[in-house]
Amino acid sequence: MDSATLYRRWLFELWPGDYPVAKEIFTPGFVGRWPSLEVRGPQGVVEQIRRSHGFFADIENTLDVGPIVDGDLVAARWTFHGTYRDGIPGATAAPGTRVAFSGQDIFRVEGDRFAEYWVVSDALGMMRALGALRA
Repeated sequence: MDSATLYRRWLFELWPGDYPVAKEIFTPGFVGRWPSLEVRGPQGVVEQIRRSHGFFADIENTLDVGPIVDGDLVAARWTFHGTYRDGIPGATAAPGTRVAFSGQDIFRVEGDRFAEYWVVSDALGMMRALGALRA
């Protein structure tokens, strides 16, 4: 499977909740690096995505740029859209509030799967939209 297809499976299959896809697109030794969290293995990724689903319903991602493939690296810019459920500390937004924020992914491919991941996202913008931060 080519790297661009791997990325699309990540964004459009795994994130909406097709969790078995994780074993198909991540190496067993996968390391994912979110700004304040490191996850390991396909199951660690699934747990992180499930946490997001705990806070947001109706998750839809859009692919804004890419994926751009250069050697063993894949990069893309995306926008996350979801309906806030509740539970984020400090958030004052009512459940049902629709939120969107953007970010960038970089993956390293090993063989035909992802082995490493780095993400940068507009978490501050998301927290502002949820009323947890003042503009």
